[in-house]
Amino acid sequence: MSIYDFEVRTVRGEAKSLREYEGKVLLIVNTASNCMFASQYKELQELYAKYKPEGLEILGFPTNQFGSGEKRTNEDIHSFCEINFGVSFPLFEKTEVNGDNAHPLFRHLKKAAPGVLGSKSIKWNFTKFLVDRSGNVLKRFGSAEKPSDMEKVVADLL
Repeated sequence: MSIYDFEVRTVRGEAKSLREYEGKVLLIVNTASNCMFASQYKELQELYAKYKPEGLEILGFPTNQFGSGEKRTNEDIHSFCEINFGVSFPLFEKTEVNGDNAHPLFRHLKKAAPGVLGSKSIKWNFTKFLVDRSGNVLKRFGSAEKPSDMEKVVADLL
């Protein structure tokens, strides 16, 4: 199955096929606005602003699965990210990334880019998956890895 075979829902509830991002470099991130890593929204936005013209898309998927880090509604998440961090990259509806109800997209990402010691689970908010222009999941970056630390890898793909 290709990354482009998945359908997701925007933060406004609209269905969206990931096929719309075919040919782009993707950074898919599980986010939470009430998390100690929430400041990464700012760096993600900076990376997006700098590299969007070259073909980068950052896709943010809020989740409430880690420390109740995302209790807001989808509408409130969008407003919070826009007001506090100037986020203009696409945000999607709250999504489960682990467990029986994990979204198929995240099942695919975790299988394609396992974590430490081959772990298939996501450990915390702001885990980032890098996908090349052909839809191949190349790498997983942990929560503590800042977007600025990943810039060279992203730039090299563009």
